[in-house]
Amino acid sequence: MKKVAYDDYYLDGNYFGNPYPGLVDFFRHYEPKGIVLDLGCGQGRDTLLLGELGYKVIGVDHSIVGIKQLNQEAIDRNLDVEGVVGDVYEYQLPNEVDIVLLDSMLHFYKRDVEKETELVKRILAQLKENGMFVNCILKGVKREKVLKQIIKESPYEWEIVTEVYTEYSEANAEFHLLAIKKKKAH
Repeated sequence: MKKVAYDDYYLDGNYFGNPYPGLVDFFRHYEPKGIVLDLGCGQGRDTLLLGELGYKVIGVDHSIVGIKQLNQEAIDRNLDVEGVVGDVYEYQLPNEVDIVLLDSMLHFYKRDVEKETELVKRILAQLKENGMFVNCILKGVKREKVLKQIIKESPYEWEIVTEVYTEYSEANAEFHLLAIKKKKAH
């Protein structure tokens, strides 16, 4: 894979900071622990945390530097975590994945809305029955509406597992955390 902008950012250490408190709380209390696919994992702030909480985690990101850092941390901490260099827009969900996590991956800006919509549609379609889609997105009526519309238009029934807002003091912002479980086709 070619070098990406984040490769340079990640050389300076923990670029994105710590996981969102609401995300930590959700995964700490969620049962059963299973296999999580963290798409757009970067250096692994969520991937490593989930590994520490007892989840088996596959983190995918296009940054070779971020994935190298994640894999070294996983080895150092003896976690059941694997970082994979890949394009999240093309990565196919392995059958054994129980939870797909997108943390701060979606923005639904005008130039990205079509690409991000197709990504969510593909994830929702490939997710196994009783699999869970977890998304953390910057609070915003328009972007939250786009995400909910994609879910509503999918040919599956969904159970809302949690829907909360979580403060993130490191960015002085609030994030919307939505976790839904796939039930069956309509």
